[in-house]
Parts: sequence; structure tokens; C-alpha cells
Amino acid sequence: MRIKVTDLPYEEAINREWKHHNPVMPSKILKCLINLLSKSELKAVDFTYVNHDMERLSDDEPCLILMNHSSFIDLKIAEHIFSKRPLSIVCTSDGFIGKEWLMRHLGCIPTQKFVQDIHLVKDLDYALHTLKSSVLMFPEASYSFDGTATPLPKSVAKCIKFLGVPVVMIRTHGAFLRDPLYNNLQLRDVKVSAEAKYLLSPEDISNISVQEIDDILLKEFSFDNFKEQQDNHISVTEAFRADYLNRVLYKCPHCMTEGQMQGSGTSLICKNCGITYELNEFGYLESASPRFAHVPDWYKWQRDEVKKEIEEGNYKLDVEVDICVLTDAKSIYHVGEGVLHHDIDGFRLTGCDGKLDYSQSPKASYSLYSDYYWYEIGDMVCIGNKKMLYYCFPKDKSIDIAAKTRLAVEEMYKL
Repeated sequence: MRIKVTDLPYEEAINREWKHHNPVMPSKILKCLINLLSKSELKAVDFTYVNHDMERLSDDEPCLILMNHSSFIDLKIAEHIFSKRPLSIVCTSDGFIGKEWLMRHLGCIPTQKFVQDIHLVKDLDYALHTLKSSVLMFPEASYSFDGTATPLPKSVAKCIKFLGVPVVMIRTHGAFLRDPLYNNLQLRDVKVSAEAKYLLSPEDISNISVQEIDDILLKEFSFDNFKEQQDNHISVTEAFRADYLNRVLYKCPHCMTEGQMQGSGTSLICKNCGITYELNEFGYLESASPRFAHVPDWYKWQRDEVKKEIEEGNYKLDVEVDICVLTDAKSIYHVGEGVLHHDIDGFRLTGCDGKLDYSQSPKASYSLYSDYYWYEIGDMVCIGNKKMLYYCFPKDKSIDIAAKTRLAVEEMYKL
């Protein structure tokens, strides 16, 4: 899926404004159309789902639906499972670009990833209690890079306490294996299923603390898609399964070099020392002298390495970037070039012939909106605030910055 991009001088882009609107009741006609268009893909993955205690939810009772985020099929799954009830969907604001009317009448509620949004809770409350529409939310906010859960904001538990409606959990199986983010939208022949679980009643929510709700969420959002593949002997035979795996596993654990890993076909090779790993059909990493056999273990080691860099004062990112901004729902605006800097003091983005100089504290967010092959443009890192988001695309396309920068943001925030 592509996005509208328009060249615009920076000084003109900053004078545009995103206008807030109350959520709209989801259109029944558009909902039927989505379900109709989704049938072919759900049939292709032999989709099935099971309910757990869902009889506790009455047909006319709005609920908050929390779902793990694995790939674009997630939305089709949720619409299929809840085809008989109105569904408002919390989604990233860049999803509205060039199609605001359509997205609003689909019931979508825009928000900015990893940016404090005072309107969002009010919008959720309006959808649930005024429109009487259920709300679908992906609390992880971003797709998983390594197939394990991404951090949840502490605010989700507080939000659940405030809204006081039933909470339902959807957990998918196979969605990550079919379309992992690193693999450039190349679909694999994998079955996909889901579980819909009644998680919390209004009475449960009123009788337990925010911390207890948070503990429940952390338990529900604990998973490892590669381990699930291995344990269930799920075969992924596509010859491209390791394409671009270097986006996730960017540092060689043998020679300790970064940026020289190359994922191609079924292999992951370090161009510096020559070590080769094969990603076999059951999700294991194989090598003549392996340091890791499990992708999430390698990824966790990289996190520890980034943390060590930060604590020793050695972490730094300086990369030349193309800069796009989001200020309204009409287009993403390409405003020029610049340099993205990141260290223990946070981000600093400069450019656009000296007109742009934006800084962001490490305390600004618990994680980072970074993505691979974003809207088929390229890998990117996004920073910013409620007024403006800055999408930064490395000019050198061989640089893998999305994973390490996200890890660094998360570790700095913990510190």
C-alpha cells in the first residue's frame, strides 16, 4: 500500500494543521464491503478462530478489543470476528493521508504513535459511550520486529480503568509467520488462526488496581512467534524467508561488526567475517559455529549490546536523511534533506537549508515509531510531537537503523 507524497517547502508545511473531529459511527455498508474484500485472503490462509468466554459479552454491549500486532491481516481478522457489531478502530494518523473521509466512515480514530495524545482517550470514550461502538486497539502500536511482544505503555491499564467497559483480547497465530515486517511484504503460505477471549468485565475492572490490570496485560501480550513455529513444527518453505533479515539482526555476534549483515534467500551472511547462518523451514538459525539458534535471542543480545553502549557513553547515531512531515490529512510532505542525530541526550534533527532544528528528549516516549519499507518508500524513523511528525529516511539505503534506534530509545527511557 502506497501513500501520497508531495514536495513542499518546509516553511509552507509547518503552517498546515491537523483538524480534530469526533469519531463517526462506522458505516454498515463499508463494513460489509471490507468483510467481502477480506474473504479471499482469509480463505487463502484457511483462517479459523475460537472463542473463550465470549458468551459473557452481550450483543449490544460495546467493548474494548485489544489485539497483538503482527501484520496487515490483523484488521481483516478483527472485522471478521466482530462482523456483527460496529467497530471503531484506533489507527496511526498517516493511515488517513489522502483518504480521510473514507477512514472516518470506516470508524477509524487517528492517533500518533508514541506521542502523547490528549484527544485519544476522549475519542475512545465518545465511541464507546456515545456512539455505542466497540473499539479495536493495538496497544503495542507497532508491528513486532523479532516476533515477540513489543513494550506496552502503562497508560493502557489506566485507560481501561477510566473507560469501564468489557475488555476482549484477540491473539493471532501464524499472522507473523505469513507476513513478518522485515520480509518486504512477501507473503508466505502459512495457516492463520486466532483466539478471542473475554478478558475483563466492568466489575473486574472496578475491583482491581491499575497495576493488577497492567500485570494481566503483560501476561496476555507475552508471546514468541518463532518459538510457536518451532514447537508446532510449522514449515515455511519459501526461498525468500531470510530476505532482509539483516533489518532485525543487524550486528554480527562473531566479529561484532554492525551494518555488514546481509539477508538473502534463506541465508544471513556477515560480509565482514563471512559467517553464514541458514534460517531453516522451522524457524531455527543454523550455522557451522552458531552463537544463536533463535532469532529473538539474537535480537535480545543486540538490545543488551545497545544498553551497554548507552551506559558506557558510546552510543551515537548520525545519518543523512530525506525528511518528510505530517501536518494534515492531505499528504505526507517531502520538505528536504538533513541529518538525524541520536545520543544519550535524545534526538536532534537538522536540515531543510537551516530552517529545521528539532530536538526530542529521551523521556518523550517509551518506544519509537520505526518501520521497514514504510508504505513501500523505505525504512524510516519517525520522531515529533502533536503538531508535527518528522519521517526520516536514510539516504544510504544500505543502513539498517530502524531496529537499533528503537532499541536505544527503549533502553534510554528505562534509564
